[in-house]
Amino acid sequence: MFKRNLNYVKNIALPALIFSFIAGTLTGGFIVLYRFAANKVINLSENVYSVVRERPVLVIPALLILGGMAAILAYVYKQTPNLKGGGIPTAIGILRGGIQFNWLKNLVGVTLASLSTFFVGVPLGSEGPSVQIGTAIGRGTVKTLAKKNQAWDRYVMTGGACAGFTAATNAPISGIMFALEEAHQRISPMIIMTAFSSVFFSSVTVRSLCPLLGMEADMFPGISGYVKELGIEHLGVIALCALVVGLMSVVFLHYFMAMRRFIGEKLSAMSLRLKIFIVFMLTFAFGLISYDFISTGHDLVDSLLEGNVIWYIILAILLYRATMLLAANNTGINGGMFVPIIALSALVASLVAKVTIGAGLISADYYSTIVVLGITAGISGMMKCPLTAMVFSIEALGCSENILPVILAAALSYIVTEALGAESINEEVVAGRIREINYGKVPKVIDTFVTVGKNTFAVGKQIRDIFWPQNLFVLSVKHGELAGAEVDSHGDNTLRDGDILHVRYMTYDNSATKEELYAIVGEQKIESRRAVDV
Repeated sequence: MFKRNLNYVKNIALPALIFSFIAGTLTGGFIVLYRFAANKVINLSENVYSVVRERPVLVIPALLILGGMAAILAYVYKQTPNLKGGGIPTAIGILRGGIQFNWLKNLVGVTLASLSTFFVGVPLGSEGPSVQIGTAIGRGTVKTLAKKNQAWDRYVMTGGACAGFTAATNAPISGIMFALEEAHQRISPMIIMTAFSSVFFSSVTVRSLCPLLGMEADMFPGISGYVKELGIEHLGVIALCALVVGLMSVVFLHYFMAMRRFIGEKLSAMSLRLKIFIVFMLTFAFGLISYDFISTGHDLVDSLLEGNVIWYIILAILLYRATMLLAANNTGINGGMFVPIIALSALVASLVAKVTIGAGLISADYYSTIVVLGITAGISGMMKCPLTAMVFSIEALGCSENILPVILAAALSYIVTEALGAESINEEVVAGRIREINYGKVPKVIDTFVTVGKNTFAVGKQIRDIFWPQNLFVLSVKHGELAGAEVDSHGDNTLRDGDILHVRYMTYDNSATKEELYAIVGEQKIESRRAVDV
């Protein structure tokens, strides 16, 4: 028993802690600097728009600059395709093993590309790139420090992604929930160890460095001052708000699919440079009208909480931001959708609040509270992650005294999207990216046996805890040559050296899949019993 516990500490707990410490600390420090730079760029952008608004003669030079930026970004995206699109969906695809990337190119590219979109004012956020940056730092940690044990790669990347979300939002429990509910959609001890540890070290780093740079660690500082405790008598209004936001989520997700078909089919002949330039021009045009139309959405949410936006302006901003967010994402412009989704939810909830207050259904004192709970419903409905939505509301949106309304808002919005068959926007983006990457390739289904080598990564771990190559299933485990096969129906068998695994997997790149499998069970000659083109 002592030897078994010692092996567990040596082979699982200690590496998880060390790698998580490095990845979490580096991610926290990098994201603080990234947020600092992003704030400076956004402030510069707002000042530039003010100057151009006052001096129309500068419009032509500004358009020329935007054209040059579009050309540069198009070139960068063609050279490094994994920089394209939303940061969180890309990170999810990487963590699940469906998307391959170079960590250093991704780290540098995401940082610079997203800062350029902040300067233009494209309505994309910094939280998605933060998650993608954390993912890259996680891989860099393993590639640099554990070259002989690459099987830790996806675990440490998961920890880095969670650390990135935490550093961007100062919501550590929500960062952990990202791994469990969104990235891997399952719970295992190893995911918990790496996620918990990485988030802890990231959070400590962020809270230590932010005061030194004069920054707030929170995503929305002071938001708790807007939120008032609701009574049971107010739950009807919250239910109405959640239902409206849920329906909006369904419309938004269908709009996303329509936008993707339009850009992918109708504009397929248009160059990427021109598509990006069109998005930049439309952003520029509406930014000259009002900066509330563009940028990440942080300041817009603050304005909505204060009740400073007129209802018809809210409608105009809602339509524009939804269109431009989806156009930018489907075009491939790098940036996050998390805060923009929060902004869209706040816009819809603000309209609901104004209507219900005008109808005398609730006091105007609760206006901001309805907006915040509408944000909860939007995260739950559009991203299909109700648990994360609830935790985030309590952690980052000041809803600790409104637990029941939070549950109601998240649950009803989620139920509406489920009942009407809407998929998570993150899942849709991930599926689209994987289809794009594998376009024209023919997948193969491989059915074979592998043996767990001595002192390999798999030894001592349960099947459910191992990140196998994507689309690989362990059909049975044979403990020793003379033992009978044991069907692993629950994924809870602990592997020992010499175990023979019957596996089946679908792959577009068999050599890459084998290399990933070798990192887990040891290098060996794999003979396929069956290889079928799909």
